Amino acid sequence: MNAMYRLAAHDTPTVPDDVADRLVKFKATLMDEVHEVDDIVAMAGSGASALDVAVAIADLLGDIIVYCRSEALKYGLPLEEVLDIIMDSNESKLGADGNPIYDQNGKFLKGPSYWKPEPKIRELLGKSLKDGF
Repeated sequence: MNAMYRLAAHDTPTVPDDVADRLVKFKATLMDEVHEVDDIVAMAGSGASALDVAVAIADLLGDIIVYCRSEALKYGLPLEEVLDIIMDSNESKLGADGNPIYDQNGKFLKGPSYWKPEPKIRELLGKSLKDGF
C-alpha cells in the first residue's frame, strides 16, 4: 500500500527529521477513525441489524490496523514482532495462579511476573539496525 500511494517505507528503524509533524498528522487520521465510533453507536441505537453493526465495527478496526501498519512501514518498524513482544508482556500481568488481578474498581493490575515491553522492543530495534534488518 505504501508503494502504491507513494508513501515512505523503510527496511530499518528510521526517525525522519519531520517526525513531530508526521505524528500530529497520524494522530489526526486516527482521531477521524475514532470519531466513527460515534456513528456506529448511533447506528446501533437506531435499531440497525447486528450484522450491519458488526460490519461497521470490523471496517473501523480494519482501517485503524491498516493506518498503523502503514505508519510502521514509514518508520521501518517491524510491527508484528513488536506486537508479539507487547502481547507477551500483557500475558505476564497475570497473577501467580494464572488468573487476572483486579482492584476494587475493576482495573486490571500487574501480577508479580510482569515485565515492561520497552526493553525487549529496544533490543529488537537495536538488533535490526545492527543486522541490517
